[in-house]
Amino acid sequence: MNQELLFGELLEYISGDLRLLPDKPEETPETTLKALWMLAAGEPLSVEAATKRELPELSEHESNNLRAFIETRLQGIPLAHISGRQSFMGMDLIAGPEALIPRKETELLASCAIGILKEWGDGKQLNVIDVCTGAGNVALAIAKAMENANIFASDLSIEAVALAQKNREMHALSDRVMLHTGDLLEPFRELDLEDGVDMITCNPPYISSAKVPAMASEISEHEPEMAFNGGVFGINLMRKLIAEAPDFIKSGGYLLFEVGLGQGPAMQKQMSKLQAYDEVRTVSDAEEEVRVIVARVS
Repeated sequence: MNQELLFGELLEYISGDLRLLPDKPEETPETTLKALWMLAAGEPLSVEAATKRELPELSEHESNNLRAFIETRLQGIPLAHISGRQSFMGMDLIAGPEALIPRKETELLASCAIGILKEWGDGKQLNVIDVCTGAGNVALAIAKAMENANIFASDLSIEAVALAQKNREMHALSDRVMLHTGDLLEPFRELDLEDGVDMITCNPPYISSAKVPAMASEISEHEPEMAFNGGVFGINLMRKLIAEAPDFIKSGGYLLFEVGLGQGPAMQKQMSKLQAYDEVRTVSDAEEEVRVIVARVS
């Protein structure tokens, strides 16, 4: 079949039944089809990378594979799990059920961290800790942007750390990104990093337990619950992080973490009362929702 006709036919088909999530704005029927098309051609790419490529001619066998990929996607399997790729801060990363799929909203956390490090720590050797690292996306984005930074990353999940290791190798950053398995900051006590880091970043689980059953099945059934379930109020891990982070951050250094919708103002108010931090501010997204807390250690 003519490739343009095939694309048009499949686009009409996928548009009728494809369920899209608001936290993945880069995915549309057209971009989804392009990513699956490239996968069928033997080149796994993220949505962003696939849209920049000219679609190749598909053999009959490849066309059949494409139709099978489409059916899998329409069954609610995340696109990133089918293609095995997700873009974050311009980097294609390996994605899978081992860790939360990197989201566009988390790019705000990474870009804020990079901006502060460039302004505050330019020209000196930097040490950064990234906890709840998942696929390693924030840690790797910082390492790629800041050649003078060593990143110490951790996750409680052995499977997530293994995935982060693959991404670290994929982007040739093994010399500056050190990965550890453990509960929040515990691995770094053994490394004697107390009072030795310039910044800690974290994308914690922040969905309250009561809201988990109501989540889209594409998330709740295919991504690890420990990566998004934040306990009764959704802030259990944040509270622990806020309490422990000053043990590791140098005076004048920063703690940055992502928050869920509606959590930011209250979290800022609570942190502003703590002597450990002398400045606590918020960063909002394009919809003016607070999504990142930036706190400077006294």
